[in-house]
Amino acid sequence: MSDFRNQSVATEKSEADASSQDEAGSSSSAPKHESGGRSSFWSRATRLWRMTGASSLRKDLTEALMTEDTGSEPAFLPEERAMLHNILRFREVRVEDVMVPRADIEAVDQDITIAELMVIFEDSGRSRMPVYNESLDDPRGMVHIRDLLAYVTKQARNKRRTRAKNGTAAAAVAVAEKPARTPKPEFDLGRVDLSKTVAEAGIIRQVLFVPPSMLAADLMARMQADRTQMALVIDEYGGTDGLASLEDIVEMVVGDIEDEHDDDEVMIQRVSDDVFIADARVELEELAEAIGRDFDIRDQLEDADTLGGLIFASLGRIPVRGEVVQAVPGFEFHVLDADPRRVKRVRVTRKRAGSVRRRERRPEGEGTTIPADRAALPEQQNDGASAE
Repeated sequence: MSDFRNQSVATEKSEADASSQDEAGSSSSAPKHESGGRSSFWSRATRLWRMTGASSLRKDLTEALMTEDTGSEPAFLPEERAMLHNILRFREVRVEDVMVPRADIEAVDQDITIAELMVIFEDSGRSRMPVYNESLDDPRGMVHIRDLLAYVTKQARNKRRTRAKNGTAAAAVAVAEKPARTPKPEFDLGRVDLSKTVAEAGIIRQVLFVPPSMLAADLMARMQADRTQMALVIDEYGGTDGLASLEDIVEMVVGDIEDEHDDDEVMIQRVSDDVFIADARVELEELAEAIGRDFDIRDQLEDADTLGGLIFASLGRIPVRGEVVQAVPGFEFHVLDADPRRVKRVRVTRKRAGSVRRRERRPEGEGTTIPADRAALPEQQNDGASAE
């Protein structure tokens, strides 16, 4: 019994000595693992956490990212630093921060035909679309382009044909008289009934319904569990508020993800030094950077994030096409395109000091008021001429 106790004490002592050696030699053994070129992103992050020695890794990483790298080899590349900033901020992001607003949702009615759906997919370049019944506030699910392709392929491979049954004898005579024909191909797109509706084809999938206050991280976990990549954001009254996809959530961390179908949208077009044409969805900070320092929007950032939101907050309503808005001192906002739901395109003009807007000259007699004495003068001259 005493030998067993002595053995256990010796074992505990050896384990304690080993742990102390590991703690003391961790710094010396780390370079051996990272030898042979530039270390990986996560190994450098782990090394930085070890150097701090504090209990909270999040706090240590935040402080490390705020400090500037002065050495010859920076701890993180600029892209890595931006990604880590996004990761630390990700737990505060909500669905309403990443969703596509209702006005920008591209959806289809469940009563459209398969042919119409194929055209819409081709024009939009999207692979998924929400499906609704009469209104976007009555969503029924979503349709995936792979399900559409599977439906068309299945119908084209269907070997069932309608033939007139005239009896075995008549069929035998017909076979004897007519030469053998080449068999029809197994794949025939002519068999596809393109007049069927999306609901009749049975290609509508279920979609997630989430509130706008839900954390984006929780939605991503739920999407992974349900193996879906689209969710409709529903407001407190049951109406559709927006649309969130897994790609939108991932872009909050890694930045914009563009595929071969994404077109480069020109958000700000510089016409001259004082005139800019901008998409109403452009961020105010991005617009201010393009225009210059005199475009002071510090007071407006509390009420709006985009150019369209700035105009809406200034008027308290959605403007009509052609309306001129004074939303920022020293600038005029001319609404070039709008619909009853939102502003689409705006021309921003800088007003120079001392400049006066000139009115277009109208032809004589159009919208002008002639004094009575001048109006009577030509008639008197004509009367005098006729009298002569």
